[in-house]
Amino acid sequence: MSAQKLPFSKQLAYAAGMMGWSIMTNIIIVMINYFYLAPSKSGLVPLMPQIMVFLGVNIMSIILASVRLVDAFYDPFLASLSDKSKNPKGRRIPFMKYAILPAVVFCCLTFRPLVIGQSLHNAWWLVFTLVGFFMSSTSYIIPYNALLPELTDTAKEKVKLSSFQQIGFVLGMIFSALVNNFADLIEHFGHINSRVIALQYTIWGLCIFAGLVMLIPIFAIDEKKYSSSTPSHLPLFKAVRATFSNRNFKYYLISDFSYYMAISIISSGLLFFITVLLHLPESMGGLLVGVMVLVSVMFYPFVNFISARFGKKPLVLISFLILALVYVAIYFLGLFPVSAKVQIYTLVIFAAFPLAALGILPNAILAEIAEADAIKTGENREGMFFAVKYLFVKLGQTSGTALFAFLTIYGIKEGHDYGLRLNGICGFVLCLLALMFFSRFREVKPNRPAK
Repeated sequence: MSAQKLPFSKQLAYAAGMMGWSIMTNIIIVMINYFYLAPSKSGLVPLMPQIMVFLGVNIMSIILASVRLVDAFYDPFLASLSDKSKNPKGRRIPFMKYAILPAVVFCCLTFRPLVIGQSLHNAWWLVFTLVGFFMSSTSYIIPYNALLPELTDTAKEKVKLSSFQQIGFVLGMIFSALVNNFADLIEHFGHINSRVIALQYTIWGLCIFAGLVMLIPIFAIDEKKYSSSTPSHLPLFKAVRATFSNRNFKYYLISDFSYYMAISIISSGLLFFITVLLHLPESMGGLLVGVMVLVSVMFYPFVNFISARFGKKPLVLISFLILALVYVAIYFLGLFPVSAKVQIYTLVIFAAFPLAALGILPNAILAEIAEADAIKTGENREGMFFAVKYLFVKLGQTSGTALFAFLTIYGIKEGHDYGLRLNGICGFVLCLLALMFFSRFREVKPNRPAK
C-alpha cells in the first residue's frame, strides 16, 4: 500500500508516462505495415519484398512475430530484477529512467530503412531496430505499471488511477493516428516533396516528444514517499512459476491476449480500411481516432460508477460482445447502402464504449490480482504480474499486426480487397474467444485495509 496518498497532480504526472509510451508503441502498430508495405496512391515506395517464406506466410509477418521471441526471455528477467531491487531510490523508477533514450532512438531508427526500395537489407534492419525498441519500451512499461498497485490502496483508487492512465494511452493513440496529418503540414510548410521524408520527420519529432513526456513521472513522483513495498526474494524461475500458478491470472491473460490481437488488427488496418474499402483520404485517420477517443472519454465516469456498483467483470464481458459486432461490420465496409463517412463514424462511435471499459478496467483488475496474491503469499511480485501481462499484450499486438500483414496476400487494393475484409472475421472470432475465457474469471477483492 502507498505510504502517502498520491495527490491529484501526481496522478496526472503518472498518466503522462503512459501517454509517451503509447505514442511510440502505437506509431509502430499503426505505421509499420503502411510504411513498409505501402499501398498504391500513398506516395510511398514499398520497402519490404512480398516473399513467401513457408506455408504462404510473407516475410513481414515472420519479422513481426519473431522479434517478440526476445520478449519471452527478457520481460520476466526485467520484472524479476525490478521486484527484487533494493535501490534506495525505489524498485521501479530507476529502471524507467534509463529506458527512455534507447526507446526513442530505436523507434526513430525503425523508420529509417537502409534502402529506399524493396530489399532484404530492410528486413534485417527491421529485426534489429524492433528488438531494440521492444526491449527498451519493456524496461519502462513493466516497472511503470507495477507502480499502480503500490501507489493505491483501494479498488476505487486503482480504477481512478487506471482511468487517468488510459487517458494518457488514448492521447498517445491520437498523436500516432495524426502522423499523416502532421506529415501533410511538413510537406506544405517545409516545401518537402518526398512523402517518405515528411513521414520520417513527423515520426522522429513525435518520438522525441514522447521521450520528454515519459520523463514527467520520473521527476514528479518520489517513489519512496508514495509507495512502500517489500522486495521479493523469489528467484526468477520460481517467481515465473508462482505467477502462472494463479488460476484467475491465466483466464485474464488469455482474454487480454485475444483482445490486443483483435485491436491491433484495427490499428494496423485503419488506413487501409479508410483508403481502400471506403475510398476516403488517409488524413481522416487522425480525425476518426480523435472522435473515438472523445466519445470513449465521455464513458469514463459511467465505467467508474458501474464497475464500483456492479463489479468489473460484467462490463468487460459486455464490451467484448459489442466489439465482436464491430468487427463483423468491418467485413462489410463499403458495401452498406449509406455514405462511406456514415459507415466509418457509426463504427467508431459503437467502438467507443468497449474501448473505454477495456482500457480502464484490465489494469485495475490486474492490480487487484497482484495485491491479493501478495497478501496470500507474502511476496510482492507486482512487476512479474505486469511483465507477464505485457508480454502477452505485446505478443497479442504483434500477432495482430503479423496477421494483418499475412492477410495482405489475399488483397489490399481496390477491387481486390478480400484480405482486408478477412480481418473483420478474424477480429470477431478473437473477441468471442476473449469473452469465453473471461467468463471463467472470478473477480478479486483484496482485503487489505487502507491506511
